[in-house]
Amino acid sequence: MDYFVITSILVFLSAVFGYINLRFLKLPNTIGLTLITILFTLAVFALSYFDATLLEAERFIISQIDFKVVLLDIMLSFLLFAGALHTDLKKLSEQRWPVLVFATFGVLVSTFLVGTAIFYLLKVLGLEVAYIHCLLFGALISPTDPIAVLGILKKAGAPKKLEIKIVGESLFNDGVGVVIFLTIFGMANGTGSGFSLTGILELFGVEVFGGLLLGLLLGWLTYYFLKKIDDYNIEVIITLATVMTGTMIATHLHVSAPLAMVVAGLMLGGNKTRERAMSKLTEDYVDKFWELVDILLNTILFVLIGMEMLVLEFNTVYIYAGLLAIPITLLCRYLSLMVPVKLFQKRLDFVPNTTLIMTWGGLRGAISIALALGLTQSMGRDLFLVMTYIIVIFSILVQGLTVEKLITKLKLKPIENA
Repeated sequence: MDYFVITSILVFLSAVFGYINLRFLKLPNTIGLTLITILFTLAVFALSYFDATLLEAERFIISQIDFKVVLLDIMLSFLLFAGALHTDLKKLSEQRWPVLVFATFGVLVSTFLVGTAIFYLLKVLGLEVAYIHCLLFGALISPTDPIAVLGILKKAGAPKKLEIKIVGESLFNDGVGVVIFLTIFGMANGTGSGFSLTGILELFGVEVFGGLLLGLLLGWLTYYFLKKIDDYNIEVIITLATVMTGTMIATHLHVSAPLAMVVAGLMLGGNKTRERAMSKLTEDYVDKFWELVDILLNTILFVLIGMEMLVLEFNTVYIYAGLLAIPITLLCRYLSLMVPVKLFQKRLDFVPNTTLIMTWGGLRGAISIALALGLTQSMGRDLFLVMTYIIVIFSILVQGLTVEKLITKLKLKPIENA
């Protein structure tokens, strides 16, 4: 079975599940697709007691897909560029300092809080896992997922000031989270230069700042070429080339492609850039093209998340560990946000209960699963994959479905345009 056939099957399932969700469930796509795919997979499991053909076919499809490579090396750049392109740069600029602190300091603090808490939790459960491997879990579960967050927050009616903080943080913190994960991974795998602050800062300097600089360069070059012509067909292709070529360059230079795509997308999405470089017709076509790319890849992605349960090792202790890790990760996120929120809340007029809503509205998603799949067996891959999957599914289905109720209960909807 070649990649075209596998892709065709995934697109077909995405279309069917998407139709069922919109026709009957009417849930946000992220939630609806994940839920339907899980129910479909469970139905396939049940059917396998009578005929295992469908189960074996589904397992074969999943076995042919390297989820980590597909997401981190291919899909993530497109998704982040599309998300950044439709983010209000002016509002994000006003909140740039808290977003920056949330995406760096917050992720680092959360990594160590989660890693330490999980280390002792696993000891209580009788599982001996090295501390550095628990830190790896902390690194992969700490970033919130912009792919999961964007659609749900818009439907929830979060205040604009709060929405831009959560979305801005999510756009940047996954790139930072990947860098932290890769740093600790290298140290745990014996390829790093030792577990030290110097090593982390050095990798940050290359990956993070290198990614930001590359994004600025890509954004400026794309703006320059768009400004010189007026043909919406070619201009759409230029934006596509920016993402594809930029990702290749970032990979070659060993800088963060996700951060580069976020910066490039934000630059091209800004009102001034649009006015100077695009006609209204071009702007409309660029937006619609990237909305379609975003919807298509998101749909496939969350179908894959639901199907990934086929690769899990259903160990009772692992499931207990995953369930107990849910409140731990939520508490650690809350604690990691407290200092930045206290630091900026008076100066930037934060809405009430910002920390609580950012904790509950900061959903985990596909990036965490992709990183967990990248662990080796000696790092506790099976254990951490089950734990990650449980947290991600809880995040999407439970937090995603209740964040609107939380916002309503806290009486924040009336100040939506604040």
